[in-house]
Amino acid sequence: MMDEPILDAICEKLRHKIYIKGSNILYNGGLVEKMVFVMHGKLESIEGEDGIRMSLTQGDACGEELLQWCLENSLLYTASRKIRFPEKVLLSERTVRALTNVEVFSLRADDLEEVIIRFSRFFRSPRVQAALRYESPYWRSLAATRIQMAWRYRKNRLNRKRAASQTN
Repeated sequence: MMDEPILDAICEKLRHKIYIKGSNILYNGGLVEKMVFVMHGKLESIEGEDGIRMSLTQGDACGEELLQWCLENSLLYTASRKIRFPEKVLLSERTVRALTNVEVFSLRADDLEEVIIRFSRFFRSPRVQAALRYESPYWRSLAATRIQMAWRYRKNRLNRKRAASQTN
């Protein structure tokens, strides 16, 4: 979906990194400070309390929640400058661990914010917002987890109601 100037701006900010087997790229409760694009190797994403596991390989990304968060929370724009809110931070709801040695390109939060400021009109379009939200494996997994939790809660609530009506 991105035009060449946007891709070029992102590519200028990318950093090449290698994580060794067993390294944590993100950890549950830690700050999300970067997006990572997997070039080679395998990662495992483990979702919070439920421990739902998802495999990440070449072409996948993690930390994509940072993009949405930057668009929603990190900056307040004035006519001449941006104002940061340091008390607002993004905490990871998952642990991402290298299963093999992994080669990635990393995009730091500050660099991402700079690209978003430069191309804010593009990133704020409804079409791009929908793609960010609905085509991301992370957001799909998170949505599935939340739906499962809501279903379990509803099932337990209905069972409690049935049990209470049977005892009356």
